[in-house]
Amino acid sequence: MKLRFAVALLALMGGLAPGLSSKSFVNAQQPDPGKYSAAEHELVEFRNQMVPMRDEVKLAVDIFRPAGEGRFPVVLSQIPYNKDGGAARARWLAARGYVVVNADVRGRYESEGDWDPFDPKHKTDGYDLVEWLAQQPWSTGKVGMWGLSYMGWAQWWTATQTPPSLVCMVPEVAPPDQFRNLPYQEGILFGCGLDWASTNSGHTAIQVRPGAYGGFTSTRFEDCMQTPYIDLNKHRKVEGAPWFETWIRENLSTAPYWQAIAYQTEENYAKVKVPSLAISGWFDADFPGTPMNYIAMKKYGGTPEARRPRLVIGPWDHTGRGSKLLQFDYGSTAAIDWNGYMCRWFDYHLKGVANGVLDDPPVHVFVMGYNRWRAEEDWPLPGTKWTRYYLHSGGKANSSAGDGTLSTIPPGDEPSDKYTYDPLHPTLSAFTGPHVDGAVDTRPVSAGQDLLVYTTPPLEEDVEVVGPITAKLYAATSASDTDWMVRLVDVYPDGYAALLCDGVLRARCRDPEQAGAFNSIKLSQIEPDKVYEYSIEFWRATGNAFLQGHRIRVEISSSYYPFYLRNLNTGADNVGLETSHVVAQQTIHHDTMRPSHVVLPVMPTRDHSEVPLLPSP
Repeated sequence: MKLRFAVALLALMGGLAPGLSSKSFVNAQQPDPGKYSAAEHELVEFRNQMVPMRDEVKLAVDIFRPAGEGRFPVVLSQIPYNKDGGAARARWLAARGYVVVNADVRGRYESEGDWDPFDPKHKTDGYDLVEWLAQQPWSTGKVGMWGLSYMGWAQWWTATQTPPSLVCMVPEVAPPDQFRNLPYQEGILFGCGLDWASTNSGHTAIQVRPGAYGGFTSTRFEDCMQTPYIDLNKHRKVEGAPWFETWIRENLSTAPYWQAIAYQTEENYAKVKVPSLAISGWFDADFPGTPMNYIAMKKYGGTPEARRPRLVIGPWDHTGRGSKLLQFDYGSTAAIDWNGYMCRWFDYHLKGVANGVLDDPPVHVFVMGYNRWRAEEDWPLPGTKWTRYYLHSGGKANSSAGDGTLSTIPPGDEPSDKYTYDPLHPTLSAFTGPHVDGAVDTRPVSAGQDLLVYTTPPLEEDVEVVGPITAKLYAATSASDTDWMVRLVDVYPDGYAALLCDGVLRARCRDPEQAGAFNSIKLSQIEPDKVYEYSIEFWRATGNAFLQGHRIRVEISSSYYPFYLRNLNTGADNVGLETSHVVAQQTIHHDTMRPSHVVLPVMPTRDHSEVPLLPSP
């Protein structure tokens, strides 16, 4: 059965905070690769070797291996973006005593077959590649996998097929199943996912102009104002991707198309027999897959080794591993030797080197503001104090200049707050890049009347927040459907409003039987002007110290365009097929009986007297 992560998380946060672990890692430095294999091998390369799959389709692979005789462990990556782009990284690892193999996935570049990003044959292709590699004369028979983003998906898809020769994997920034991030984020179409679909619609990448995602990001605003959304690729004059219309038409996870590629079920996790080392960033556009998989593998993994996953989260976006993002400098320890860290992981699992990998703390997370790492025994972090911050106002919380406040004191008899959401004039996103830019300044957006803002007074002491976040809204809309979006912001003394993370939920995707949590299986009915409970799980967590003098802020809107595509508010079963729209009057309640709030994972106070603090951007 499909895992109900949101419900499980809410249950966890409703219980007692876990006790502090007996072994404390909190003073550790950044993830340390220690000693790993040296680059001591000359290489030979074999390009476009064709490997037959079980259906006789042949996939093209590039093989990078140490020169001369001998057998070596193999590391595989399945790539939809042209395997040539992975050559430099492959050479780096191959020089350290590995055979590294980059494969063009089915239907892309030099590989045969038809391309569909979510064709379930990608699962069996992974199995077939692993077993073919294990049988080669230069292979020890032990195979690992690595790769980021889509290549992380491919690792999980492969691992659920239980190939006997797969020993370990490193899924980097791997997305979750398709209704928890891409292409749907809790029922809402994700702008960058549609740009990705457009540029990757053909046998090779489509580049229509300079810029991200084939240049499609630069026209996302105009393109996605066109309706119906199912015609987006036609509007962009992109052909050859019949699967794109399937994405839009099948907007529930029960569709056979989505069921065939899903991997995040108890049954699938139990088929994964190998240990995993996963990495993400607080500003990773595919963030939710990494912590979700960590939690699930600990519970459902098919072997003791698989039930000991590793997790690293830093102050990074989707691809960066450095110390700077936007104008923020998170300090030298934020940059890590990630390739070395992975190599040491492979050294242990594939070469049998006794290098102490199993003695490392299983979780490393970076705390912004304090600019330091926490090394912990679990996620969410042991000792977390789940703290409610309640919304308050005199009924005029519109914009950052309104009277909305935020505190740990429950509300009394307070008036509700109202705003208008017009799909033709959506609330604009503070992000300007292809996806999550970093801790962008929300001030230009939060000055409008089409959103609500709730802010604490300047903090008298630091508040360290590390972990997953949820929001509970008691809300009504005049429409038959709408979207709810909640954002967490760190307001600096100079006014800079740093966007940390957010949660979203399509109203009709609320589950009435689960306190209004997300449900991808069926739509609920929304009666206009009726108050409903909504439980919104933020799809990105955070690790941030709100320092003394800073303020904690929560913003609420019903759009954040073009980061998310608009709900047209008609109440139709599929927004992607709609061309008309409805203007909605929105109401957020915060009183004794309907205490809307966010739940922050606050860490116990500890000594940071010697920790350099992050200056204002």
